[in-house]
Amino acid sequence: MPPAFVHRITKYDPADRDEHGSYRGAEEAVSDHGPVEAAYLEAISAFAEAVGIDRLEVREPSVAGNLHLGARPAVEGHGLSGIFPADLSGYHDGAEVSWAVALELIRVMLREQGAWCRLEAGDTFAVHVGWDQYVYVGSDQPHRDAVARTQELGLFAEPLPASPYAQKPEVRETADESFWTLVRTELAARQRLLLEETAIVNATRWHRLTPENLNVVCADLGPRALLSVWPDLRPDVGAVLTELPSEWHVEFVWETKDGSIRNVVADETQYQELAALVADARAAAALPLYADERNPLLQAVLPDSDGVLRARW
Repeated sequence: MPPAFVHRITKYDPADRDEHGSYRGAEEAVSDHGPVEAAYLEAISAFAEAVGIDRLEVREPSVAGNLHLGARPAVEGHGLSGIFPADLSGYHDGAEVSWAVALELIRVMLREQGAWCRLEAGDTFAVHVGWDQYVYVGSDQPHRDAVARTQELGLFAEPLPASPYAQKPEVRETADESFWTLVRTELAARQRLLLEETAIVNATRWHRLTPENLNVVCADLGPRALLSVWPDLRPDVGAVLTELPSEWHVEFVWETKDGSIRNVVADETQYQELAALVADARAAAALPLYADERNPLLQAVLPDSDGVLRARW
């Protein structure tokens, strides 16, 4: 269960909201990178101190991916440089971080620099950063002193029934031995498969599986990753390009001449640019982008080392 007592912390005076709750005042919906941002961090800290929280768990981490052809992250390193290593090790679902690191993650999210995650301590405490400088702090008990401190800082703490970013777990298959048995069966029949590994949203890694490399790939998978198994890339890249749909977006996945696997999202207006980008590709596939059409052969989530599935993809 999510924390029972939730407050929306903002710089927006409730008196400046219309009858629908939309803010109509003069405050800009961006971080000032200065005293107002610092007030947010101090207010959130007041709630954490009241509960005695000094560490939080990263949940459902994401980064700003190259969602469309030619797109770039808002900030190099997604705002995480200096917080995590360049390979983002330590930034995964279930990673426990100190309060100091949690504050830096909140700062990155307030500045909308690319990275986003939920920060939680079980049912006791949670911080969810939304769009436009809206922050939702949840606790398992009310804290009038923290609310008062927020007001002293010039911010507003409004009670809500729940955070709009509270995650409801989806029912997923566990990537247990029975799952890997199915993978091996598919490999025996097809000889090659494409594995989509998502430990961080928009930082997906792709692997071409063979019976010979399966164990090596499995040993390097990220914690709590969502695993989707697809048919292998096709060597006739030209045919894949020719068969692209005449409208809508697709996710194009290809193997470069150096053996790395890349992906990009493109629509029908970008196919010429896409063809130039993948001119030296060894193999490729076009995958549906929309959820109701995106049906891999197999899909499951890695459990923790004790066999329990805790990820909420």
